[in-house]
Amino acid sequence: MIDVATNVVALVGRLNRPAEERELPSGDRLIGLELTVERPGDKAESVPVVWPGGPAGVLAWAPGELVVVVGRVRRRFFRANGSTQSRTEVVAEQGAPARHSKRARAALDLALGRLDDLLELT
Repeated sequence: MIDVATNVVALVGRLNRPAEERELPSGDRLIGLELTVERPGDKAESVPVVWPGGPAGVLAWAPGELVVVVGRVRRRFFRANGSTQSRTEVVAEQGAPARHSKRARAALDLALGRLDDLLELT
């Protein structure tokens, strides 16, 4: 058996607020999102999402809209107010509003394909 691992996330949730675009000191663009993921019988979870170089169309997604995002989980560390802090977030690679079913399905197929590839190696 081959010892392999992967980091794949597929989220389906509602956009909390309008997407925000930032320009990093490097000049790269970063789009920030926050999704609320419902958990039946439990409290909803808020999930921060960053999308390096994400498509400009993401900025038109409306708050409250159901969206699909596929990517990976990342925990990053940074200095703020003289101390080290951390943030766990999803780094998006692909996504679409759920109403665009073909694009949303393509995003989910990306995640499933990666998991299938992993299972073929085991």
